[in-house]
Amino acid sequence: MEKVYINTETINLMQFLKLANVVMSGGEVKILVDQELVLVNGEIETRYRRKLVEGDKVIVDGQIELVVVYDNNQD
Repeated sequence: MEKVYINTETINLMQFLKLANVVMSGGEVKILVDQELVLVNGEIETRYRRKLVEGDKVIVDGQIELVVVYDNNQD
């Protein structure tokens, strides 16, 4: 599982997947979500702008596994 560091307490799903370089645009996130290819904490996610917090686990297309890590020292 790959750690993705954020410097805010929350981040929305679109921003998170762009930050993790899984997608290049919000449109790509919408396609993945509409096709039910995104799981958050083991459940299918239907909200593009779902707020994620530290410890949330995101799986994309059953292959890419990410975890949100809050790092308040990051620039």
